[in-house]
Amino acid sequence: MKKFTRQPEDGPPKRKVPRKATPRYLGNVARFYLERYATTEAGLRRYLMRKVTLSAKEHDTDPQEGIEAIEALIIKFRNLNFLNDERYAEGRSGSLHRRGNSLRAIRQDLSLKGVPEEEIGKAINVIKEESINPDLEAAVSYARRRRMGPYRPEEEREERRERDMAALGRKGFSYAIAEKVIQAEDLELLEEEAGLF
Repeated sequence: MKKFTRQPEDGPPKRKVPRKATPRYLGNVARFYLERYATTEAGLRRYLMRKVTLSAKEHDTDPQEGIEAIEALIIKFRNLNFLNDERYAEGRSGSLHRRGNSLRAIRQDLSLKGVPEEEIGKAINVIKEESINPDLEAAVSYARRRRMGPYRPEEEREERRERDMAALGRKGFSYAIAEKVIQAEDLELLEEEAGLF
């Protein structure tokens, strides 16, 4: 998508020209990005490659030079511990689990973010070690936050049952867990079984 800036004298909008992707420019952009966002090596690489691609189209720069500069920056930021896929995976997976995401959904999210499979496995294992029943705990947390199933007024539960089951299914929970949460009669017992006490 082309960006336009206004001309001072009501002329036609002028297209914003992408900057030339020099190693110095890429380093500045990478630092700026890392100050604002937690990301993976793959995420930073994708972001910087967009800059290199735009520069190659606009300024006829060599994409290979950009790729080499990006790889050098990734190594530099990894060594400085500004990029750490393991730490990113643990932090993000914990956050997603607390918000009510299933282990399957967490695995998919981390994979899309470019986290290596080994680091995904470690992050999932941390959740499993800290939780009695990780998926049930997440499903109950999600249902409580969204006021679904047993957290809904009694008169609305039956008419919303299928919709609530589908919502848990979309979050990656099995039918058995969704049914257990949505059909629960004893809320205290359900939360105890989920390890929320």
